[in-house]
Amino acid sequence: MRYLIDTNILVFFISERDRLSKEISDLLWDSSNTINVSSRSIEEIIYLLRIGKINISRWKETKDIFNHIDELGFSVDYFKKEHILTLGKLTPIHDHKDPVDHAIMAHAITNKVTLISSDSKMRFYGNQGLRFVWNR
Repeated sequence: MRYLIDTNILVFFISERDRLSKEISDLLWDSSNTINVSSRSIEEIIYLLRIGKINISRWKETKDIFNHIDELGFSVDYFKKEHILTLGKLTPIHDHKDPVDHAIMAHAITNKVTLISSDSKMRFYGNQGLRFVWNR
């Protein structure tokens, strides 16, 4: 099966595996699954590293993030025009204002893949075409 993982899932998988449920961990380790990371997540990671919100010593340069994703057997999926068009149609719920979350959900909806995230607010977007698996 094909999945898109949210930024938090990638960070947890790299540095805080105990924050992943057994179900999500099993999905990520299952080699029959295709795991993609949105290029928007990489942008978010760069920002989070810069402001010190996350610290992954192995990620000293942006290329290190890409190399690590490759080593994990995951793939980077780039945000394109068709994703932006879906983003423009997405109706955010009233208390969910994170623009990166919206972009990642639009990415998953457009590509017709299941999004894995720890953000419980994302489950309210099923009526807009989002397939979603929640990590605890």
